[in-house]
Parts: sequence; C-alpha cells; structure tokens
Amino acid sequence: MTSPGSRPPRRGLESFASRDFRRYQLARVAVILGAEAQSVGVAWQVYSLTHRPLDLGYTGLALFLPGLLFLLPAGHVADRFDRRQVIMVCYAVQVLCTLALLSITMSGAHRVLSIYAVLFLIGTGRAFSGPASSALIPHLVPEQHFVNAVTWGGAIFQFANTLGPALGGLLFTLPLEGYWAQKLEGAPIVYLFTLFSLVWFLLLIGTLHVRPGRMEHRDISLKVVLAGFQYVASMPMLLGSFSLDLFVVLLGGAVALMPIFAHELLHTGPQGLGLLRAAPAVGALATSLVLARFPLKRKAGVRLFVSVGIFGAATVIFGLSRSLWVSLTALAILGASDMVSVIIRGSLLQLATPPEMRGRVSAVNSLFIGASNELGEFESGVTAQWWGAVRATVIGGIGALGVAGLWAVLFPQLREADELSTKLRRPTPVQPQAEAAPVQR
Repeated sequence: MTSPGSRPPRRGLESFASRDFRRYQLARVAVILGAEAQSVGVAWQVYSLTHRPLDLGYTGLALFLPGLLFLLPAGHVADRFDRRQVIMVCYAVQVLCTLALLSITMSGAHRVLSIYAVLFLIGTGRAFSGPASSALIPHLVPEQHFVNAVTWGGAIFQFANTLGPALGGLLFTLPLEGYWAQKLEGAPIVYLFTLFSLVWFLLLIGTLHVRPGRMEHRDISLKVVLAGFQYVASMPMLLGSFSLDLFVVLLGGAVALMPIFAHELLHTGPQGLGLLRAAPAVGALATSLVLARFPLKRKAGVRLFVSVGIFGAATVIFGLSRSLWVSLTALAILGASDMVSVIIRGSLLQLATPPEMRGRVSAVNSLFIGASNELGEFESGVTAQWWGAVRATVIGGIGALGVAGLWAVLFPQLREADELSTKLRRPTPVQPQAEAAPVQR
C-alpha cells in the first residue's frame, strides 16, 4: 500500500514518503505539545486553588480512570468504525473540554470538582482515541516501512513530550500588559494554546486520504469485545511482550523517586531535578533517531531482552550513584534501552495482530501500559517508604533484570522472534468467522 502523495523514500525517512504519515505526525506534534502544556496549567491551577498535594494526585486519577472503565468498548469501537472518524470525534470532545477549562478559569470559579469532571471527560476521549490511533498507523505506510514509522513515532513523541511541559510553564508565566492581559495571564493562555493545537490536529486529520473503514462486522457482544484478550492469550509472543513491560516498569520505576535523589542524595535542587527528568527522554530521542537510520532488522526477541537487561542495570547504577553526571548518564542509557524495547514491542503489537483485531489488542496493551505506569509510581513510593529510596531503586533494578531472565525462559517464542514482519502473525486468527463458531486455538 502506498498512499497518495508518496515520494521516493530516503534511507531512514522511508515512512515520510507517505503524505498521510507526514500529516499525521505533524498533527501529533501539535496535539502532544498542547496536551502536555495543558497538564502543567491544570496542575498549577489546581494547586493554587487548594494548596494540597493530594489534589494533584486526583488530577492524574481523573485522567486515568476512564481508560480503565472504557477499555473494552474503546477497543471494539476502534475495530467497528472508521478509525479516522473515531479519532476526530474524540478530539472534538477534547476541544469542548478545553473550552470548558478556559470558561471555568475566566469565570473565576474556585471549585476543583468542575475541573476534575472536565479531566474525566478528557480521559474518556483519550481512552477511545488511543486504540484507534494505534490501529490507524499501519494504514498510513507500506508494510515494509512500518518499523521505520514506529521508530519515528517514538522520536516525535519524545520530542513533543519533553518540550510540552517546558512550553506550558513558559506560557503560564508569560508577562502580558493591559486589561485583557490580566484576564488571560496564567492558565487561560495555556488553554488557548491547547485549543489551537487541537484545532490544528483536527484540520490535519481531516485531510488524510486513508479510509480504513469497518474492520469488525459483527454486532457488539461479550465474545466480540473480549476477542482482544483471547487473541493476546493465544499469542505467547504478545502476552510475553505486554507482561514483560508491565513487570519491568513496576519494579524499575525510578522516575517517581527522582525528587528524593535530587534533593537528599545528589543535592542539586530544582535545576538538577529538571536535568534528571530530561535525561531519559534525551537518551530515548537519540536512540530513535539512530534506529530510524539503522533499523532493527533481525533478532528482535534477543534485542528486546538485552534492552530490558540494560534498563535494569542502568536503574541499579542510578540508585547507587552519588554523582550528578553518573546519574544523568545512567538515566540517558535507561531511556535509550527503553526506546529499543518500545520500538520492538510496538512493532510486534501491530505486525503480529490481524488488521480487524488491532483496536481491541491495542486496548489490551493500553491496559498493561497504564497499569505499569500508575502502579509503578505507587510501588516505588511504597517501597521507598519501607526501605528508603536507594534500596528501593536498586532492588527494583535487580528485579527488572530477574524478570528479563525469567521471561526469556517462560516465553521462548518471544525470545526467538527474528524479523519484524507480518510473518509473526498467526496463520489462523482467533477471531471466529461466525458468532456461534468456537474460538480457534
């Protein structure tokens, strides 16, 4: 498949030969910048209203809960309807939510419950757009360029995810003059920027030529909705890669403890904390750029386990370090190894899954990722409370190394995965041909 507007590909930029892929990534940059900037504005606004750290935790909870509640229907919707239209509807809802945040702020309201309600709606839109967006990517580029597309998608995400919070902080403190400046300074400026980024996203997505259409033709039922779990359970390669990420991030989540290391162990203050937070993203971005030029072609499974092992070892080094530069280097290596893992797992997810199942399987993957990130921060906090930050981080890194070794034994199909292509897919999908037909094993 080659979408309209294709150009002759250059090495390392093959996916950008597709007009639709170029426009989709331009849209992603804008919307990620807007979302990350908005998160800074919301956090600062909530804390300025209540001055309670716990209320900041509730903002994350309001965004996370919809992904848990709507996991199954979101995956089904991504396979049942045109994925491009699903994405546009979800982000149109986010436009309304950003307008609501702007209205709440401009009116001078001091109740945070209304902000939480809007955040819950934003989380709902993300819950439905996530599986649809993930399942849309294979329609944007030819199959032979898909790994390159995943690699560049990771690089673009890291770039926007790193720049977004800084941009949000800059906009929040932007000095303005005049009557309207007093009305707009602070969070409203951030929300206006987010609103612009969302509109830009919708305009670009609306110009895509790709029309995936309906992938799942059966009416909704429990069997159809649960088909994603059935397929993952029947594919040790996918189950192994999803669960590997879950347990490694649960055990090796050093990011949540960075403020403790910056303040009590490295004695660097807020500036050092900013550097520590940026280091993994810098490593991930650099690695994704290198892999775009020199892609992973063979021994995908072995490389996955090696990258996870490096992740665990870098976590241990970070936990033991008392030098800022050693810590930054360890975190950059941690981010680089994690990016290798992300690219391989993202490619496995799409290439080993039939097109009609990608929405529901992506939703299952979202559950694993969401659980690992949220529970990982909680686990890090609990173990740091019990054992101290250093011991918790070191034990977590050792645990990640142990999981990598154990999973290599438990999931030989994943370890032996070689070329990243549709050859990884099951010849006969789990999805039954008729409603009454049994699930094939």
